[in-house]
Amino acid sequence: MPPLVSIVIPAYNNADYLGETLDSVLNQTYRDLEVIVADHASTDATWDVMQRYVDDPRVTLLRTEAGGGALANWNRVSQAATGIYLKLVCGDDLIARDIVAKQVAALETNPTTVLAASPRDIVDADGKPFITKRGLAGLRGVHSGTEAVRRTVRSGTNIFGEPACVTMRRDVLERTGWWDSRFPYLIDEATYVRVLLQGDFVGVDQSLAAFRVSSSQWSVRLVRDQARQTIGFHDWLAEEHPAVVRSSDRRYGNLRARAMARARQLTYAYLGRRMRRSNLESTTDAA
Repeated sequence: MPPLVSIVIPAYNNADYLGETLDSVLNQTYRDLEVIVADHASTDATWDVMQRYVDDPRVTLLRTEAGGGALANWNRVSQAATGIYLKLVCGDDLIARDIVAKQVAALETNPTTVLAASPRDIVDADGKPFITKRGLAGLRGVHSGTEAVRRTVRSGTNIFGEPACVTMRRDVLERTGWWDSRFPYLIDEATYVRVLLQGDFVGVDQSLAAFRVSSSQWSVRLVRDQARQTIGFHDWLAEEHPAVVRSSDRRYGNLRARAMARARQLTYAYLGRRMRRSNLESTTDAA
C-alpha cells in the first residue's frame, strides 16, 4: 500500500537550514508517510546535508537539473510522491511534530475537503519568532472552497500560508495541472486556489509551522514584485471565475495587496541583521 502522506522538500541552496527542516519532518507523530527531497542543482553543501538521511527508509533523495525555476523542483518532488495526501515543505521551514496528524484527521473527518491549512509563526534566520499564529483570516473549520478563495483575494495576501502550512489531496493537485507559477511569487497561493475550486477547505486553528524569513529566501528577493503579481492574479481570477471573485472583491483585494507589499518591505528593513544567522555571521566576522 502507498504511504498515506507524502512530505516533499524542494531544496535549493538550503545547506544552512535543511538539516533542521528534515529533522522536524522526520520527527512527526504521524508515522504513515514518505519523505522526498530533491536538490535543484545547489551550489552549496545542500546535497551533502541530504546524505545524512540516505539510510532512513522513509527518505528518497533526488536531483533536479538546473533551470526551470522553483516550478521545476516543486513539480519534481510532487510528481515523485505516492501518498494520498501531499505536504510540500521548503528547505528552510519547520513544521510542528503533530501537524500531519492534525491536518490529516481534519481531512479524513470531512471527506468533501481537498485542502487543510493551519496558521504559522514567522521566525527570523535563527528560528526566533517575531509574529505568531499568522494566517487563515478567520477561516476555522470547514468552508466551501469558493468562500476560501474569495477570502484570500479580499485579504490581499496568501491567507493559507506557505506550503508547510498546507496539506492537500495529491490527486486533486495532479488533476489541476500541478503547481502554477504564472505569477512566480504566488506559486503556492495560485495552486491552492485551483485545488480549492475542486472542493472544500478545512482550517485547523493551531500554529503548526514556522516560516523562516532569511536573506536566502527567494520570496524576499521578489518583494518589489509582490503587489504587481498579486494584482495580476486577482484580475485573472476575476476574469476566469467571475462567480467566485466579484469585481468588488478584486478591487478591495488589490488595494490590500499594495498595502501588504509595503508592510512586507518595512518588515524586512526592520529585521535587518535578523535575516542572517547569528552563528554564520559570527564565523564570517571572525574570519
